[in-house]
Amino acid sequence: MADAALRLQNLFEQLLGAPLPVRIRAWDGSHAGPPGAPTLVVRNRRALRRLLFKPGELGLARAWVAGDLDIEGDLYTALGLMAGLIWERGEDARGLVEALRDPEVRAAVRGLVKLAGPPLPPAPPPEEVRRTRGHLHTKRTDKRAISHHYDVGNDFYELVLGPSMVYSCAYWPAPPAEGGTLEDAQRDKLELVSRKLDLRPGQRLLDVGCGWGSMAIHAAREHGVSVVGVTLSQEQAAYARKRVADEGLTDRVEIRVQDYRDVADGPYDAISSIGMAEHVGAERYLEYATDLHRLLKPGGRLLNHQIARRPQQDEAAYHVDEFIDAYVFPDGELAPIGTTVTQLERAGFEVRDVESIREHYALTLRRWVANLESDWATAIRLVSPGRARVWQLYMAASALSFERNRIGVNQVLAVKTPDSGASGMPLRARVWGAPGEA
Repeated sequence: MADAALRLQNLFEQLLGAPLPVRIRAWDGSHAGPPGAPTLVVRNRRALRRLLFKPGELGLARAWVAGDLDIEGDLYTALGLMAGLIWERGEDARGLVEALRDPEVRAAVRGLVKLAGPPLPPAPPPEEVRRTRGHLHTKRTDKRAISHHYDVGNDFYELVLGPSMVYSCAYWPAPPAEGGTLEDAQRDKLELVSRKLDLRPGQRLLDVGCGWGSMAIHAAREHGVSVVGVTLSQEQAAYARKRVADEGLTDRVEIRVQDYRDVADGPYDAISSIGMAEHVGAERYLEYATDLHRLLKPGGRLLNHQIARRPQQDEAAYHVDEFIDAYVFPDGELAPIGTTVTQLERAGFEVRDVESIREHYALTLRRWVANLESDWATAIRLVSPGRARVWQLYMAASALSFERNRIGVNQVLAVKTPDSGASGMPLRARVWGAPGEA
């Protein structure tokens, strides 16, 4: 009798203490759960062994990346339904230990062990980061972490990001339903950054974490500035240099494979850091801010565009998301916006403007997911099925997190205000705006 799905439903509900909001289809073809709901497909018993040997988020991630688990139906709906039950409750090992004191929970675990078969832990998928001992956020470890995320193939990023090749939150003056494209929104974001920095012909801009060169090219082409872009990714640098040459901007744009800590040819009139500071780490953040302050001229501006998390009652309890750390951004860390502002001020900056664009990132991520899913066969050919599944889950789950205010993204405009106090800022704080914005 094919009854694995019903047994799984009963066991999961015992573990979770609540009805399972999705359907289950098991490896034996059986179904269970609420009709019409998205379906969690458990393709084999190996998925259960992954969950038992690494309970919580990392076990689920390994099963997803390996293809042992899948979802039929709307991915966003399924993730939203499961978020409060599996993705959040299951990720705290201390909470799991506490739950195991309940006899019913222990009985459910024993049932899963029996259903899973011989207790051999499956090897992690090859897409998972292999950890080495040593300090975080040294130049060597940062370069390795950046390579893991960005050196997966420029063709793959072209498929996901589209022609703009901008891997950060776009800026949508109008809802996408009104006709705005992702490329328009990314161009408007680059222009918004340029206006906040007040870029003018003849100035020097340092673009920290320059990616595939989009900000550098926009600033040089549209505002006449000279740009130095730095990245730790060899693949990004090669791609960016070709784009610069194709635009005829080699006399104004230099792309370097260089750590921002090694930049020594300041001062610059302005610095843009877009989607890079998440890689810096809490212990190094003041050093990061101080280095950028050092590289600016008096009166120079910094635009720091960075994802933020919500503050916790006990900040010491913060830990990096296991899935993100193992598969997406190794060693990445998020900080509350208040912490970021404080560290910038400690470094000597005067913070003049903070703009939250949280909802814009949700819109951006949904467009990236749509790009990926629309050409899935090409995506898995360019990277691997597991790598494509990493990006699909990461971007879809992140879109929900932005929509639900679990994380945010902010543009912080700061000035290296001289001792005279002359910041060079206009009296009206909001004189900038993206094209098309009233």
